[in-house]
Amino acid sequence: MNIRFAQKSDVKSILSFIQALAEYEKLSHEVIASEPLLCDSLFSDNPDAEVIILEVEDSDETEPKAVGFALFFHNYSTFLAQKGIYLEDLFVLPEYRGKGYGKALLTQLARIAKERDCGRLEWSVLDWNTPAIEFYQSLGAEFMNGWTVNRLTGKTLNNLAND
Repeated sequence: MNIRFAQKSDVKSILSFIQALAEYEKLSHEVIASEPLLCDSLFSDNPDAEVIILEVEDSDETEPKAVGFALFFHNYSTFLAQKGIYLEDLFVLPEYRGKGYGKALLTQLARIAKERDCGRLEWSVLDWNTPAIEFYQSLGAEFMNGWTVNRLTGKTLNNLAND
C-alpha cells in the first residue's frame, strides 16, 4: 500500500472515484465534474483542493492500482484561530473495503493536518450511511449533534448573489 499526493496524470482516476462515490450516494445526477474542470481546480497554480491517492500492488497489473482517494481543502476555525482540513470526499472501491485502506487515508490526512499545524480535521457523512458512520465512530470521530449543514448552489446561490 502506498499513499501519495495526486498528480495531473491521476485526473481520470479521480473522476472515476467521484462518479463511483456519487453512484453509491445516489447522487450521480449532481455530478458535473469533468477532467478539464478537475485539472483547473486541482492542478492550477493556486489549487482549490488537494487529493491523496491510495495505491496497492495488484497481481493482475504491472503498475500499482489506485483503489481509493481523499479530496480535501483548508478551512478556518474562528474559535481556534487556526486553519483546519475539511475532508470533502473519501472513497475506497467496494472490492477493497475492509482492508484498512479507509483508515490509512484518514491517518494520512491526520498527519498532513498535524504537519500543517491545523487544529481540526472534519467532514460530513450522510445520515443513512451506517457503514461509514460506524467506521468513523470506531476511529473516535465526534459527531456534531445540533449542527446542520446548509447549502446554496445553482439558482439559489445566483439569486442571493443578485440581491
